[in-house]
Amino acid sequence: CLHLASLFTTVAPVILDTYWVEVESDSSNILKRPDLHRMMEMVAQKLRLMGGTVELVDIGEQELPDGQTLALPKVVTAKFGTDTNKHTVCVYGHVDVQPAKLEDGWATDPYNLTDINGNLYGRGASDNKAPVLAWIHAVEAYQTLNMELPVNVKFVIEGMEETGSNGLDAMILAQRDTFFSDVDYIIISDCGWLRNCYFYAEVEGPKQDLHSGVYGGTVIEPMTDLIGILDTLISPSGKILVPGIREAVAPLTDEEWKLYQDIQFDMDNYKNKIGVSQLMYSNKVDLLAHMWRYPTVSIHGIEGAFSDPGTKTVIPAKVTAKFSIRQVPNMDPAMVKKQVTDYLQSVFAKRKSPNKLKVTMVIGAKPWLADPQHPLYEAGKAAVKRVFDVDPDLIREGGTIPIAKTFEDVTGKSIIMMPIGGFDDGLHSQNEKISRYNYIEGTKLFIAYLYEVSQIKKTTV
Repeated sequence: CLHLASLFTTVAPVILDTYWVEVESDSSNILKRPDLHRMMEMVAQKLRLMGGTVELVDIGEQELPDGQTLALPKVVTAKFGTDTNKHTVCVYGHVDVQPAKLEDGWATDPYNLTDINGNLYGRGASDNKAPVLAWIHAVEAYQTLNMELPVNVKFVIEGMEETGSNGLDAMILAQRDTFFSDVDYIIISDCGWLRNCYFYAEVEGPKQDLHSGVYGGTVIEPMTDLIGILDTLISPSGKILVPGIREAVAPLTDEEWKLYQDIQFDMDNYKNKIGVSQLMYSNKVDLLAHMWRYPTVSIHGIEGAFSDPGTKTVIPAKVTAKFSIRQVPNMDPAMVKKQVTDYLQSVFAKRKSPNKLKVTMVIGAKPWLADPQHPLYEAGKAAVKRVFDVDPDLIREGGTIPIAKTFEDVTGKSIIMMPIGGFDDGLHSQNEKISRYNYIEGTKLFIAYLYEVSQIKKTTV
């Protein structure tokens, strides 16, 4: 379409807003909460200046482990267009980020957007500030050329996604018959289809940290207990050892096997990109299936352990492991919580340790899977073909976007995941980035997608 070509030309000068990356909107650090509030205000102001109907929705308070409460960042909602003859799409995104420090191994300051060889480095560059801005720029492109939006566009932007989307479930339920009442489709560009259950396993022993030279050999150390039980979660070959987890998984169908077989995926390139000499599986289908549609256990860290440079001869009095289990169809987070808790308590009991074990599930997000034959996905295929001149691969992914299942259950609307980042963007890792190409072409993709959605027959829901 000629008007799409004109719209694409407005995208060329688009740049990622450096001020958005500069804000340390780390939702896991309560000391950064003022930055998070400021980030939400910046989003709201950006949408207001575009002429959107904007609201900052109060979603209440967060209860901290010590019993204190802290105000949650408000959710930004906005709407552009109210034409009842058009479809209405709701774009979901988040602007909170994972923790990041230069000393963690970043090559650049994580909160100073840095352009190196066409890649834009910074915390939140790919997850999820750039995709949110790309959607905003897509709407701006239509406005710049004084073109009517082909669909009505609504935004829901939150600031607690990285820690479980606290308060958002209740907000969606409360606004089901108001803000969401006329929404036809929900679009998420936060790269993820499956969900995780996130656990803490805390082992507590002495009343205080002890000197290993003085007390070593006289007490049963919490760290030893913790490492011992963590070792029973998963085998060296990747088999989950918690009873009942693997048995709950939906079987791999012939149709799904063929889908993985047909996907263009270079295993050697993948291996080189992440910097390993060997992968868990040597067969492409097995690797993709275990990456996207089977559960796995990942151990993320141990709180309370000595990790600073140098030496410290300490026996920690309390240590807490943090690990997650990817959720896939047909797993139930409530059942997974019971299975993991019962299993670890049983393993711990066999150690006959005087220390205390406490297992807590802090995030329990249900798995979500879409129907790729839905017209929403056909529109996505058409948009990708129009911008990139290739047919897209339909994949699964194991990132945690807790709210996707809530959107589906509460609103009853169809959802599509449409990412613009690359698999090597370093989400949650050091040197997170998004390529300038992906950012600009991704904005064009969103522009085209709004047009393609407008072509869906109004009777299709």
